Amino acid sequence: MKRKYITLLIIGLLALDQAVKFLVKCNMSLGESIPVFGNWFQIHFIENEGAAFGMSLGGTYGKLILSLFRIIAVAAIGWYINYLYKKQAPIGVLVGVSMVLAGALGNIIDSAFYGVIWGYAPFLYGRVVDMFSLSFFPPVFNVADSYISLGVAYLIVFKWKYFK
Repeated sequence: MKRKYITLLIIGLLALDQAVKFLVKCNMSLGESIPVFGNWFQIHFIENEGAAFGMSLGGTYGKLILSLFRIIAVAAIGWYINYLYKKQAPIGVLVGVSMVLAGALGNIIDSAFYGVIWGYAPFLYGRVVDMFSLSFFPPVFNVADSYISLGVAYLIVFKWKYFK
């Protein structure tokens, strides 16, 4: 598969994530819920400090460390995709790792820029927009979180032999 297709996949996934977050942020009030399938599935607008499942690291330094760690992790994942491409990894492996990269980038954009754009926090101190609420899964999550979870699950279930 050509490298440009992997790049387009990442850009497309990232654009979808940001479009959904932008629509929610601009059209819903913080804490507002819209039932999709009763209480089983709702669009529920919240913002979190950026760690997985709404957790946060303590204080100003914790947020900065989390943001810097994410940037380093995204750079490492980007390098790894390039490495996999050069090794002619199977397309499924490239797609799975690209999903993880797109999800990580989507949440970094929120943390890095949303506070500045909406005027509530400086660069790297913004909050992540979450909106999907399932009755059987307490944390509210977003499209980027889904990419990360699905990409990792796909790699574990279907591509684990590649990583032996």
